[in-house]
Amino acid sequence: MIPAEQRVILKYLDEPGYTNDIECYIRHGGYEMLRKAFTMNPEEICHEVELSALRGRGGAGFPAGMKWKFLDRKSGKPIYLICNADESEPGTFKDRQIIHKDPHQLIEGMMIAAYATGTKLAFIYIREEFPQGANILEKAIEEAQASNFVGSNILGSGYSCDIIVHRGAGAYICGEETGLIESLEGKRPYPRIKPPYFPAVLGLYQCPTIVNNVETLCNIKHIIEIGGEDYSHIGVPGATGTRIWCVSGHVLKPGYYEFAGGAITLGELIYEVCGGMRPGRRLKAVIPGGSSAKILRADERYEGHLRDGTAFDWGIDDIPLDFDSFMAVGTMSGSAGVIVMDDTVDMVQALANLNAFYAHESCGQCTPCREGSLWMKKVSTRMCNGKARAEDVDLLASISKQIEGRTICAFGEACSWPTQSFVSKFKEEFAAKASETRSSTDNNGNRLI
Repeated sequence: MIPAEQRVILKYLDEPGYTNDIECYIRHGGYEMLRKAFTMNPEEICHEVELSALRGRGGAGFPAGMKWKFLDRKSGKPIYLICNADESEPGTFKDRQIIHKDPHQLIEGMMIAAYATGTKLAFIYIREEFPQGANILEKAIEEAQASNFVGSNILGSGYSCDIIVHRGAGAYICGEETGLIESLEGKRPYPRIKPPYFPAVLGLYQCPTIVNNVETLCNIKHIIEIGGEDYSHIGVPGATGTRIWCVSGHVLKPGYYEFAGGAITLGELIYEVCGGMRPGRRLKAVIPGGSSAKILRADERYEGHLRDGTAFDWGIDDIPLDFDSFMAVGTMSGSAGVIVMDDTVDMVQALANLNAFYAHESCGQCTPCREGSLWMKKVSTRMCNGKARAEDVDLLASISKQIEGRTICAFGEACSWPTQSFVSKFKEEFAAKASETRSSTDNNGNRLI
């Protein structure tokens, strides 16, 4: 018997009668934690976030408290807070659910974070493809301003802060925090080299800046409610608190589910929470953390040691849903976008689809990424079109390895890891494509009739 969902962020989202207006939010205890935050000093709040061991929910998993600690508060420059609501990772759809159904939870979390970091102006950077979400947020901010939860002298505290919703151009690269900052400044979203452009020191307008995603900021109000120490006891070390998992693909009940870190395994999520595979089908593979995460093969075993030295020998069903376990088996939890594939999936075609996406989304700043992502798209596409060459399997792997680690931002890894893992885990399918092509051509490469 698996533990029930531990809905913290999602507590009211799907409750009958719950609406996204401020009256409903206040009836359910909304903005009480903002009031509590104003009874604390900013350093206390930052300390509670650090104690909570909350890790960023956007993909990288960087500790939020540590990021806030790096903030250059002595520069004399304005400090900015940016909510990353770009959510562009394929397979990920949790943040937009929060925005559509409970926007005031995000606003309250942002205002507490803004007060703690000394921010006087905050931004929500949202994709242009989410026009309804942007409208909902703008309406919610107006409601919060009218109730004195945003704006001047909030709740008589003497603290003032405004929030601006900024609609981005809709580019995957804007999910990268420095690319997002460049876009917010009105420039082409070219990620910056870090260092020196570490946002906590040199961020928006060259001022100290904190960038956290939607789910991360929503957690702040719950940390204030129960305290950082108690929050850190939810979940497991390295994965404290709850995490929202987005499940799509070939399961009977796709959707978004919230569990404490490490509370259930990947197999329990797929078979017990999501109802298992479609009738007559079997699990073939899983991408566990959005499309950039390395794919896991269902019939493989994974052996090794966790960071604390604990040995493991897992099948795919045994992997706990936490940051460190996925890293230990050679992939990542990333954005928590779980994409489930059954035995009907053509892995070459699936990779070609991902490669087309990444080739389109490369910002073009770095040559290995700009050219390499396009080459991987061309090679995988021709394999699907019956024009594979004998060397294409090794060529795909070679291109991906020449991109990895040679770009300014992590987009290089994001586009190369799918190719590396698909080719290595399902090499027989890629080799079969090349074999099919050879058997249907003559010695000169001409198609046989």
